[in-house]
Amino acid sequence: MQKKKVGVIGATGYTGSEIVRILARHPGVELAMITSESRAGEKFSDVHPFFQGIVDDELQSAEALLTGNVPPKAGTLAGSAAKGSGPAGGSSGADPDLVFLALPHGVSMDYVKRLAGRGLRIVDFSGDFRLGSPQVYEAWYPKKHVYPEGFEDAVYGLPELFADRIREAKLVANPGCFPTGALLALAPLFASGLLTGERVIIDSKTGVTGAGVKATSTNMFSNVHDNFKAYGVKTHRHTIEIQAILEEVARSSGMPEPGVRDSAGDSAGDTVGDADESRKGPVVVRNSLAPVQFTPHLLPVDRGILTTAYAHPEKTVTAATLQELYHRFYRDKPFVRMCAAPPAVKDVRASNYCNIYVDFDERTGNLIVISAIDNLVKGAAGLAVQNMNVMFGWDETAGLDQIPLQP
Repeated sequence: MQKKKVGVIGATGYTGSEIVRILARHPGVELAMITSESRAGEKFSDVHPFFQGIVDDELQSAEALLTGNVPPKAGTLAGSAAKGSGPAGGSSGADPDLVFLALPHGVSMDYVKRLAGRGLRIVDFSGDFRLGSPQVYEAWYPKKHVYPEGFEDAVYGLPELFADRIREAKLVANPGCFPTGALLALAPLFASGLLTGERVIIDSKTGVTGAGVKATSTNMFSNVHDNFKAYGVKTHRHTIEIQAILEEVARSSGMPEPGVRDSAGDSAGDTVGDADESRKGPVVVRNSLAPVQFTPHLLPVDRGILTTAYAHPEKTVTAATLQELYHRFYRDKPFVRMCAAPPAVKDVRASNYCNIYVDFDERTGNLIVISAIDNLVKGAAGLAVQNMNVMFGWDETAGLDQIPLQP
């Protein structure tokens, strides 16, 4: 495995620290640069003390990357030679081969614009390029898109569905954490044609790290502890992301190309922290798939997402038929594990696995699919590394062999 130089842009949040945790033990990666605008000049392990003696690299400003003046790596990656993460201080100062943009929505697009034409590849954690067009983006995100051209290169980064596209991509839009759990739960049903137009109800619960590292009234201990609530009801922006990808999967099963109509509607934030913000705007609705009903909830736990989806199939099925369908669909997907019983968030904690349980309720005629992921790994950093592995032609599991933590 030839080593690649990789940069992490915006590494002081939960997602940034999680991706460094994974990359620090990746056999094909040299951490060429880790950036923070607010903590530049400090050690990464000063910001995240649990990395002391493991990743002590000095945090740089991203401006050096944006202006094409990346300096030689100043920090050290302790024990890197022994762990297979590249020689300490081994960066030549050239652009990284790939950068992860662990930046907020509305910020990443400017970085992608400024890095265009430089030859480096990008995995973007934000929602800036997940949707199909700048018009749809602006309907659901309260910001004008400054780089519409980026949508021409952007590939939706869910390897279980789009590995062939990701392999050649210059820009990969890492999916949202809620969509990852929901799409993996439902994709086999739409790809098989078992669901072709019925309404789907998705009920998801997330840990508090979904709100990000910044303290807000939403994620205060006194508001989260011993509490449980829904948020972003009717308006969560991950709704349109789930809807669009399910429609694409459904079309691949032979459904006709849908028409598009615009209707007035609300849109709101996709993290716990901005769940109460909303704005009016057009909502794209595809005629071939009934609107997805998605409701997120905040759990009083630190990490994990549990999703339960309900749908009515086109024809009567059995639990055994469904299990056979899912096993066949995911037979060569190393991070999807089919379960004989409903999964729990601790079954996948700190790992890149998605555990799925599927069943059919004869009494109601409804399909029930339950998935569990770690929102910071399979829902963010681990999935991004999986995308990188596909982009470089490596084994998808490289650097992602973490066993789930229990308890």
